[in-house]
Amino acid sequence: MTEADETLLLDLLNTTPVVDGTRQDLLSDAGAGRRWLTAHGQPSSEAEWRTALGVRAALQDIVRGDGTPASLAPFVEGVFSRASFGENGVAWTVELPKGRSAAARAVLAWDALRVSHPGRLRPCANPECRLFLIDHSKPNSARWCSMAVCGNRLKARRHYQRTRPARED
Repeated sequence: MTEADETLLLDLLNTTPVVDGTRQDLLSDAGAGRRWLTAHGQPSSEAEWRTALGVRAALQDIVRGDGTPASLAPFVEGVFSRASFGENGVAWTVELPKGRSAAARAVLAWDALRVSHPGRLRPCANPECRLFLIDHSKPNSARWCSMAVCGNRLKARRHYQRTRPARED
């Protein structure tokens, strides 16, 4: 898995943020979806956009613990790896299906992360947030998509609740 594939996966998962208390969808229409795919170096057909919507939903469910990996099967159907040999050994080239290449790449990145860094991809611990994070910390203790936003907000809220005077009614 390349860093670009990991970025594609995380960015795809994070296309449904909550902004000012309202859930947004950054891939809500074909134009927005195609621009997003182009910005991520992926083919930008309408089929790619529709498939990206489907794989996003399936991956979000899986990472949240509400789905199963079997739901990803349609997105990797027709994916092949071909070996070529050179001076440095074997090089693998992944052939992705037309109309599903971004989706297949996201699934492959999810699986590579699942195998190489189990439990590192997870939802933000802020229940009001819909974003995801990949924990790169050594102790695997990151909880928030952003310490500056979600982490600080929740810590401040807990501190306020602990220190405010008891209310008399």
